[in-house]
Amino acid sequence: MQIEPVKKRRSRRKRWRREGKHRGTYIWPNLFTTANLFSGFFGIVSSIDGNFEAAALAILASCIFDILDGKIARLTGGTSRFGVEYDSLADLVAFGVGPGLLIYLMALKPYGRVGWLAAFIFMACGALRLARFNVQVETTDKKYFVGLPIPGGASMIATTVLFMRYWNFAVHNSFISFILLAMTAVLGFCMISTMPYNSFKEVEFIRARDSFVMFGVILLVSVVAAVHQFMLFLMVGIYTVSGPVRWAAWKIQGKKGFAEGVPAAQVPATPMPESPPAEERPALPEKPGENQN
Repeated sequence: MQIEPVKKRRSRRKRWRREGKHRGTYIWPNLFTTANLFSGFFGIVSSIDGNFEAAALAILASCIFDILDGKIARLTGGTSRFGVEYDSLADLVAFGVGPGLLIYLMALKPYGRVGWLAAFIFMACGALRLARFNVQVETTDKKYFVGLPIPGGASMIATTVLFMRYWNFAVHNSFISFILLAMTAVLGFCMISTMPYNSFKEVEFIRARDSFVMFGVILLVSVVAAVHQFMLFLMVGIYTVSGPVRWAAWKIQGKKGFAEGVPAAQVPATPMPESPPAEERPALPEKPGENQN
């Protein structure tokens, strides 16, 4: 009579182990999302304390954690609706609130209401960009992003701050501060636009030329490590400008098959119902007076 409770306990332990292993696949991506959120909050605190370089580096660290949590979720099969929503909330803090507060406290505060409104436009457009991405993630082309991704806009602000602090630009100069004001508003517009930005999700080129790509990565890391303030600003700036340039090139070439400049996902056409054979068609009732001689 005592064997049955032992078997029940063993079956429960096995079930708990299976559930623990299953839950672990969801825990690891969320840990990197939490690290993304922590870096974003640390950047906000650093901006309030006046340590703008640390705030910019925290934004770039959040970009790394944001990439890793998605990669790990796909590799471990731990994607979930909860993870998607949690990641969006973390991205809004790290890439929306953090960069907006950073650029406002560093350069836009002298403009008063216009300055914080520009920072708010950036944050609000980032929130709209995240919401649109979550809705259209299954219907858009995987090769291009629709609009500038919010980590790209945040990285543009972060690298601009590092570039200006390294070269000792006078931030409160009227001309430079006006450029930063305009850049903040333009980045918000790029995020909610339909301009195509490369997603870098195609790996066929990398698999076909692995040695060439490895040499390019080593060379790129070496060049970035030499003067990272300038090279990061240059690379992120080129990516930010690539969207309008590609959109204008497609408009000039008159490319067909693009919805608002972005190739849409191919939807299979619904087959037309075949007409039944003549012998299977129901006979129509004769009208009164027809076939009457």
